[in-house]
Amino acid sequence: MDTKILEGIRVLELGQVLAGPFAGAILADLGADVVKLERVEGGDDARHMGPAFRHGDALNFHVFNRGKRSVAIDLKSEEGMAAFETLAAGADILIHNLRPGVTQSMGIDGPSLCARHPRLIYCEISAFGHTGPLRMQPGYEPLIQAFSGLSSINGGPDDPPMRTGASVCDQGTGMWAVIGALALLQRRHLTGRGGVVSTSLLETALVWTGQKADAYVNEGRLPDRHRSGHPGFVPYEAFDTADAPLLICCGNDRLFAKFAHELGRDDWTTDARFAGNRQRLQHKAALFDQIGPLLRARTRADWMARFTAAGVPCAPVHTVPEAVAHPQVEALGMLQPVPGEDFRLTALPMSIDGVRPAHRAVAPRLGEHNAALGAPPVPPRDGA
Repeated sequence: MDTKILEGIRVLELGQVLAGPFAGAILADLGADVVKLERVEGGDDARHMGPAFRHGDALNFHVFNRGKRSVAIDLKSEEGMAAFETLAAGADILIHNLRPGVTQSMGIDGPSLCARHPRLIYCEISAFGHTGPLRMQPGYEPLIQAFSGLSSINGGPDDPPMRTGASVCDQGTGMWAVIGALALLQRRHLTGRGGVVSTSLLETALVWTGQKADAYVNEGRLPDRHRSGHPGFVPYEAFDTADAPLLICCGNDRLFAKFAHELGRDDWTTDARFAGNRQRLQHKAALFDQIGPLLRARTRADWMARFTAAGVPCAPVHTVPEAVAHPQVEALGMLQPVPGEDFRLTALPMSIDGVRPAHRAVAPRLGEHNAALGAPPVPPRDGA
C-alpha cells in the first residue's frame, strides 16, 4: 500500500543539525520531494557531528536527512541566489532554522519571499521565537531546556536541574513546523494563498512544561520533582525488585487494592493512612518504607507476571538494548531498513491505513542533486 500521501509536494529545506532537518525528514517520509539546500563548504554541520558512519557522514546526519535530495549552493553569490529563486518558485513549502536575521539580510525572509511567491508556505524555526527581546538570540537544545524551566522539573528532589535525554525541544519544534505547514496546505487548497508559520524551541519547551507552569500560574503551586513518579498518584513510579527496576502505576484506589492484595497487604485498604489516594499522597514515605522490602523479595519477572495477571499496570524499566529487542517493539516495525544500505533507522511513529511510511532513500551526498535540479555545479574541493 502506498503511503506517499504528500507525493507531488516540493519542500525546500534550509536546515541545520536537527529541528529543521527533522521537519524535512517527516515530510520526506510522507512522500514529499524534500530538497535540502546546503553550504558549498561542508554542508549541514550535522554531517560532521561525530565519526563517519556511512559515505563520510555522521550517523546523526543520516537519521535526520534520509530520503532527501541535496543541492549545494552559495547563497552569497548572484548565481546561487538565482538558483534559489528558481527553486523557491517551484516549491510548496520552505523550512529553515537559520540564525535569526540571516534570511532578512538576504531578502528571503517570510514576508519578502511570500510576496514574490504567494502560494509558498514558509516555515521559520528559531530558538526564542519570532517576537520579543530575545528574538534575535540563537540557542541550542540544552540552553532552551534551562531557560524555559524544563530542566528544573527533571530528576528527583535532591538532583540538580538536568536536561532530558532526548532532544525534545528540537524534535518537537520540527513537528510543530510540519503541523503548521499541513494546516496551511489545507488553507491554500481553499484560498490559493500560502503564508508564514513561526515556531521555536522555547515555545515548544513551554508547551512541554505547560502542565507545571499552569499549576503555578493558576494555583501558586511549584512542581514537586519525581525521578519516575507522579505528583498526583501514589504508588506511581519505579521500584527496585530483586534484580531490576519495575515501574508500577496505581492510578486509582481500585488498582491500589489489587496491588496491595498481590503484596499480601490487604490491610492497607483499610488503613486510614493508605485507603485513599489523597491519604497516600500525605503518607507516601511511610507506605514506601513498607513497599520497598516486599518488592525486593522477588525478581522483576515474578512481579510482572503477578501484577499483569491481576490487572495492575506495570512495566520494566528497560535499557535501550532491552527496549529495541522486545517483541512488541519488533512487531511495530519501528526500525526500518534504508534502501540500498546495510543499516536501519527509526521510522515515523504513525501508520496510515495500517502501513508505516518507509524510508525512501539514504541521506544524500553534499550537492548530489545539483545537476538534476538545475543548480550551479559544486566547485571541486581541494585535493578532490
